[in-house]
Amino acid sequence: MAVTRVEDRLLSSLGLSLINPVRFEPCRSIAYGGVMLLLPFLQECGLLSYREHYRQRPGGYYNFDSLFILMAFMYLCRIKSFEQSKHINPGDWGKLIGYDRIPEVRKLRGLVHEITDQKCCRQWSAGVSEKWIGEEEPQLYYVDGHVQVYHGSLAELGKKHVSRQRLCLPGMMEYWVNSSSGMPFFIVTAQVNERMIEMLETEIIPCLLKLHPVSTQHRQWMETNPDYPLFTLVFDREAYSPTFFKRLWENHRIAVITYRKNVKDKWDEAFFLEQGVETGMGHTQMKLCEQETLIDNCTFREVRKLCHDDHQTAIITTNKMITVVQIAAYMFGRWVQENFFRYMRQEYALDKIIQYGIEQIDDSFHVVNREYSNITYRIKKEREKLSRRKAKLYNHQQQMPDGEEIQSKKMAKWIRTQAELLQQTEDTEQKIEQLLRERSTIPYKIPVSQMPPQSRYNKLDQESKHLQNIVKIICYRSESALANLIAPHFTRSRDEIRALIKSIIMRSIDLNPDYGNNKFKFRK
Repeated sequence: MAVTRVEDRLLSSLGLSLINPVRFEPCRSIAYGGVMLLLPFLQECGLLSYREHYRQRPGGYYNFDSLFILMAFMYLCRIKSFEQSKHINPGDWGKLIGYDRIPEVRKLRGLVHEITDQKCCRQWSAGVSEKWIGEEEPQLYYVDGHVQVYHGSLAELGKKHVSRQRLCLPGMMEYWVNSSSGMPFFIVTAQVNERMIEMLETEIIPCLLKLHPVSTQHRQWMETNPDYPLFTLVFDREAYSPTFFKRLWENHRIAVITYRKNVKDKWDEAFFLEQGVETGMGHTQMKLCEQETLIDNCTFREVRKLCHDDHQTAIITTNKMITVVQIAAYMFGRWVQENFFRYMRQEYALDKIIQYGIEQIDDSFHVVNREYSNITYRIKKEREKLSRRKAKLYNHQQQMPDGEEIQSKKMAKWIRTQAELLQQTEDTEQKIEQLLRERSTIPYKIPVSQMPPQSRYNKLDQESKHLQNIVKIICYRSESALANLIAPHFTRSRDEIRALIKSIIMRSIDLNPDYGNNKFKFRK
């Protein structure tokens, strides 16, 4: 279907031809042709920089350039999986990438398999991340986790809490590092159930220390001012640990901004001042106050925001060089990363999988023992039951008969009920003590090799998912670059710029290649 270069295809199938060269031909009314407008942005964002890390195909009809451009075009046109390419015109799409038609689904998967077999995604990701970070020179990074929920039966994955669904579901945890404007830099994937602190120490911070550019001027500022940070990390309560924050500063001069946990006191409302704060979500007025606070023998700057319901939201930071307004702007501006996740899930099918394969985890890798977790869950439930019984016993004791009722049948019934409640409370306390003793004999973490074979953890194929994520990041950055270019000329840019870009991408075009001047001529 839509095949016009029969001879080239025949020679390629017989191994008598090298990679077929790209040839664009004049044509009219190409569906989704507006996506061609983003081709320069894709190249500038590093789509074809894969060539620095991957070997090209030795032969065949399609080359890897056509594969990556086609994948990027599909994602930009909201074609979220290879299977959906069955419902588009293969001839029109072939003209967009310089061929007679695009590969069928099986061939697309085969090309992706050839790429992923080279195992170079990590190097390519580091290369494009270094380019983006070097160009933007950020001094602040947002870090947040995203659960790639898994609904299949092939892999045995640990359960994670999915906040958007309020459920614990099997899946892989990805930790994303974004700029203060929400632009993604790179992703790291947890093996099983590592916490954010572990991933920060073992993966994210070592990666940032390699990629983060330090200018001569910045280095001089750090040498002359001991309070000047190398850079600042912003994340939510998941990685809250004052001793960890102190260690980050002492070892690397890395500052943090996060919410404070377990706040029990309230500050005098007279100390709060209303100030204008500019976040990625827009300008707003906040009532803010700052004090120095001591937590676990570590000194922090603490900033609180007074809400309309008199609730005080507490933020702590080790960065001594920024203002109170900047602290609030950076912390509450973290929603740009949440909005990024939402946009990528809806528009780019962030959790979609290309290859349904699994990988084995190193046998020496330690994971949380399921038996330990199960007993911990039982202890939690018994403690909840104990709290309810104590509350019931307290309420019963407040209803003790007095006066003339002391010698009555009502008093006897009250005594029997109290005895039953006391017995139930004691039984629950003994059960909790027994479970605690049982748990003390079980290790908290065990090697994967010691897990039962039928429930032993493995993981999804990370190479193909990582490859897909890089291409989607490049697409998002390209779309954002075009949006920033158009925004000054579009009145409703803040609310509708993405919808405008999407409508441009979906437009049909007439294509007229001018090989004499190395140009394309488009017409809507």
